[in-house]
Amino acid sequence: MNNTVVGALKSRLRAAAAQVSSFPRVWNLIWQSAKGWTIAWVSLLLLLGTAPLATVALTKRLVDSLVAATHTAVTWQNTRPAVIAGVLIAIVAIATELLQGLLDWVRTAQSEMIQDHIATLVHKQSIRVDLAFYESPEYFDCLYRARDEAASRPAALLDNLGGLLQSSVTLLGLSGLILTYGISLVASMILGMLPAIVVVVRYNWLNHDWWHSTTEQRRWIQYYDQKLTSPAAAAELRLLGLGPRFQRSWQSLRHKLRAQKLALVRKQNLARIGAALLSLGAAALALAWMSWRTLRGNGTLGDVILFYQALMGSQSLVRGMTGNLGQVYNNSLFLSSLFEFLDLRPAVVDRQPSLSAPRRLSDAIRFENVTFGYPGSERLALRRFDLTIPANSVVAIVGPNGAGKSTLLKLLARFYDPLDGKVTVDGVDLRDIALEDLRRMISVLFQMPVTYDASAAENIAVGDLSRDSDPAAVREAALNAGAHDVICRLPQGYETPLGKSFAMGNELSAGEWQRVAMARAFLRRSPVILLDEPTSFMDSWAEAEWFDRLRSLASGRTAVVITHRFTIAMRADLIHVMHEGQVIQSGSHPELLAAGGLYAESWRQQMELTPEANSFAGV
Repeated sequence: MNNTVVGALKSRLRAAAAQVSSFPRVWNLIWQSAKGWTIAWVSLLLLLGTAPLATVALTKRLVDSLVAATHTAVTWQNTRPAVIAGVLIAIVAIATELLQGLLDWVRTAQSEMIQDHIATLVHKQSIRVDLAFYESPEYFDCLYRARDEAASRPAALLDNLGGLLQSSVTLLGLSGLILTYGISLVASMILGMLPAIVVVVRYNWLNHDWWHSTTEQRRWIQYYDQKLTSPAAAAELRLLGLGPRFQRSWQSLRHKLRAQKLALVRKQNLARIGAALLSLGAAALALAWMSWRTLRGNGTLGDVILFYQALMGSQSLVRGMTGNLGQVYNNSLFLSSLFEFLDLRPAVVDRQPSLSAPRRLSDAIRFENVTFGYPGSERLALRRFDLTIPANSVVAIVGPNGAGKSTLLKLLARFYDPLDGKVTVDGVDLRDIALEDLRRMISVLFQMPVTYDASAAENIAVGDLSRDSDPAAVREAALNAGAHDVICRLPQGYETPLGKSFAMGNELSAGEWQRVAMARAFLRRSPVILLDEPTSFMDSWAEAEWFDRLRSLASGRTAVVITHRFTIAMRADLIHVMHEGQVIQSGSHPELLAAGGLYAESWRQQMELTPEANSFAGV
């Protein structure tokens, strides 16, 4: 056996051992989700596991009673044992059906609770991990594997565990019945199980290995499916004729994965048939021996029937148990992806002890010798970067794409921590401030406004949940952001559902959504306002009016505006010009124009391209 084969075998054995060691964690997940239902589930399974034993024993009694009655006169006394056995068999059958119905109800309730518990764990983890995880393909693979199976695997695992427990109880009882005829028969039954167990474990491992290795391809399939059915891409797909191309890509990937899956199943079925033939051969030899024993007068017809039922029942149970065992192993492999996801740990966490955030800035926000690069990227977004944002002022940050402007907002909101250096608020390192406190101190409007399928009022109210959707505060925020008139034109005003994903929803234009998102940020009466391209969807006629509102709203607060529009930047108290991760110019609009350089050059170019802005620029 070469080293490659030995290495692969050792790797699989280690993986199998790891899965076995994860069983307690799987059980703990089930127990935490539904303790009472789990106790009822196990109790019912134990009862149902004993029912076939009673049926087999009563069948032997019925057959022996009937054989004895055929040699005597037909009287109640002679036929009573057979009648009683028949009635008891009927009672056991009825009780089994009742218990099975009760078990189905209990298992459904238990499965629903486990499914909800797992979904809650996934949701909590997805909002707990760092924003950096969402910029990693490996994270999305991990999330996809955890979420893709979270709905179906718990129910499947319960079915398999339940079947395994119930079959084990029945098999132990039947083995006890067979044991009365000789230990060698039990040994042959056990040997007949081994090939089936090997086949099941091997091919469940291969199936999981295939599933894990094809995660990226399955995500591409999901991607093409979403593009082909998403309303966001519908117009461009039709305009550019991309539909057939995406369909071909989807079909190509599906054909490849389907062929691989069918090949794996074909090999699995051939191996399973071979294992079944070996098992049936062992059973046939045992039954032949029992029949020969009876013909020699060492048993009754009832013994043969009992042995046949016990042996065939055992064979059936063994096949079912190996299948259940394999599925338990298989499902635990899939649930290991869930545990892999739940074990991710954020790096941006509170230091101990943590400080409270200031209610109002009195000095400045400072970037001090900050170096930062995004995870997975070799390029640094900021290198030994210094910047001061004075308290209670409106500061504009301008510069070309890729200069690092939006990175400043992400560091200020502490979505990331610097690789080196520090960001301070009134001299306090952001890492020393409690994370929840820090983020409550900040209002942010992101470059692409986030839309929620909710009423207009709710879309604004989520900006500050502590205000409990105060209608007056929501209305004031809408007025400040210039969203009030937009909302008043809607069919039900502030109660109008927004978005088109659900019935009766109303879609807004990009600029209107931006105003609603701005109102959400303004509702959050925080001392620091961070705005990333806040007027990117507005026309130049609306900018001046909007900035006047911002200037009024920012009174006594600190506002940072990232913008490409110089008609916005010129109205700020202080302008910082960034280029390739550094501040290359700072000053007021007149000062920067007088100094020349990148700002003055860009200003002239923008004014030439947008002459209508001259009336607002005063030139």
